[in-house]
Amino acid sequence: MGVNLQTEILELRRSLLGMGALVEQRVNAVVEALIDSNLEIAQSVRQGDDEIDQMEVDIEAQCMRLLALAHPVATDLRFVLAVIRISGELERIGDLARGISKRLLRLGATQAADMPSPLMDIAFGARTMLSDVLSAMINEDTQLCRQVRRSDQRIDDIHKTVLLWGREEMPRNQEAATNAIEILGIAQRFERIADVAAHIADDVIFLIEGRVVRHVHD
Repeated sequence: MGVNLQTEILELRRSLLGMGALVEQRVNAVVEALIDSNLEIAQSVRQGDDEIDQMEVDIEAQCMRLLALAHPVATDLRFVLAVIRISGELERIGDLARGISKRLLRLGATQAADMPSPLMDIAFGARTMLSDVLSAMINEDTQLCRQVRRSDQRIDDIHKTVLLWGREEMPRNQEAATNAIEILGIAQRFERIADVAAHIADDVIFLIEGRVVRHVHD
């Protein structure tokens, strides 16, 4: 069965961008749930993971079909390989957003806790990194990719301040300790979203330049 490689690649690109938009929507929603202590939004994110999982499966199947039937080379092959990686990373971000929503729901059940301000900084920073890397992917902007990679260190540094907050907060009483554990879990997952956004930036640079930059510091 013949395959029109360029038509299939355009369709694959559309599928990946659609997945990216849905994942970004989930992350935006969970940040909103965090800001407003909105348990209804958190519940919707918790229940909305199946669609992202199916998109990853479908994209991987598209990629395998292209590799088997069209035998892409050079730039086209890089594109297919990058899409396989990026779709897996987007699915991981979806999982992390769902994990955050579960912890927000548990916090809400305790009439919850005061959120440390660095947690909000991590949430906003991770959200921005994801938005930027998706924009970089759409526009093939390697300079923006490198900016995303540099931003990851700032998120790591803020995460350390949340860990220090947790060490001070947990000894106060049992309820404080329980809430602090959930908050630390939320912070850790936002930090991971930032990490994964940086990995996607690496993949986009590979796609455009053919250079492997993971583990290389700009």
